[in-house]
Amino acid sequence: MTYSNAEIGALVEEARVHRSVYTDPELFDLEMERIWGRSWVYVGHESQVAAPGEFITTTIGKEPVVLVRDKANGIHVLYNRCGHKGAKVAVKPCGKASVFRCPYHGWTYQLDGKLQTTPHKIGYENTGFDPEDPQFSMQAVAKVDSHRGFVFACLSQEGPDFKEFLQDTIATIDNMVDRSPEGEVELVGSCLPYLHDCNWKMFVENLNDAVHPMVAHASVGKATEKLMSSLPEGSSYPTEAEIISPFGSAYELFDSMRVTTMPYGHSYMGGEKSIHSSYSDVPGYFDALVAGHGEDKAKEILSRNRHNTTIYPSFTIKDAVQVIRVVRPISVNQTLIQSWHFRLKGAPEELLHRTITYSRLINSPASMVGPDDWDVYERMQVGLESNSATWVDAHRYLGQDESVEGTTLTKAPGTSDLCIRNQYQAWLEYMTMESAA
Repeated sequence: MTYSNAEIGALVEEARVHRSVYTDPELFDLEMERIWGRSWVYVGHESQVAAPGEFITTTIGKEPVVLVRDKANGIHVLYNRCGHKGAKVAVKPCGKASVFRCPYHGWTYQLDGKLQTTPHKIGYENTGFDPEDPQFSMQAVAKVDSHRGFVFACLSQEGPDFKEFLQDTIATIDNMVDRSPEGEVELVGSCLPYLHDCNWKMFVENLNDAVHPMVAHASVGKATEKLMSSLPEGSSYPTEAEIISPFGSAYELFDSMRVTTMPYGHSYMGGEKSIHSSYSDVPGYFDALVAGHGEDKAKEILSRNRHNTTIYPSFTIKDAVQVIRVVRPISVNQTLIQSWHFRLKGAPEELLHRTITYSRLINSPASMVGPDDWDVYERMQVGLESNSATWVDAHRYLGQDESVEGTTLTKAPGTSDLCIRNQYQAWLEYMTMESAA
């Protein structure tokens, strides 16, 4: 079928969504066009292209793109497509090049995407071919912007500017970077990729779902508690136990963390406290932070502990742990999640070790927590194909949202379905938005 805006609007109600939003390939294709093609999507970090000529390849929705730094230190996001026959030009995940050269006919491009040369030029003489015509270049995407090194791009000229889009999620990015005594972070190593057999929205919804941990992750939480209780009194807990134990916490803890939403589908949990706020101190870190920022600023930085800050639809960041996860939709029932890790420049190396330990324990396909989520995502994806029911519920704490005066923020108890309801409000706005074209 071809969906009208009215038919799309009927798929989302105040506290429930139609199951087809997770299962219909046609809706998935519309999402790639109308959500991923209109919103600001995370592309990469400037430290991945630190020197001229360095590049990475990735996707924005279904579109292959290249993030590259040119010889004048400019940052570009280009469609990864030759202007001749359309071949994908760059195929490696990352690399360094002086130019981009198509492997089919050898058309060569400058690092800003402009066509530089075509082989055997005599064949184009007196044909009307104009190598200066931008259509023959590797095209730049419509908009590119960054904040503290985090690069986002938008395929459409329409919509809000970058800072308006980010809303209060800017504070999470700032806090993560400010946790560096030098005020800079750098991406370290390659990502942990995790292929999920589910629709992309299931992962994004789960990020700030605070009811599932004590059910889906109950076994690992109980095992960790058993280990911790077996240690001699006064013993320090292993880093791994500190990281995993909060996943077995009671509903009351998550409710007290609260959840906060804002326009464009964004959200976060926690603030003054989160499941990360009681980690042990790393020797030398606070002193380094004071030396870099002053004592008052250092205390302020460490007092902020958000859980998952979700920048809808593509990106989630943990400021206190220095981990990001990036959403790469593949099909209606398959999604690649990439976990990336950051070093706080000027901080003890033990902090990076904790960052990577956290991610391997929680985000890896071989972790102690991630496979629990993978299992329930796959169960949902299969179950939603059933004709036994039509709707997916989102009633928790309905009607108990609190608007924060003078802001665009809305808050609720941490186990509220507010995040899901907020994401589907954004989903509706993107999916039914009239194009200016």
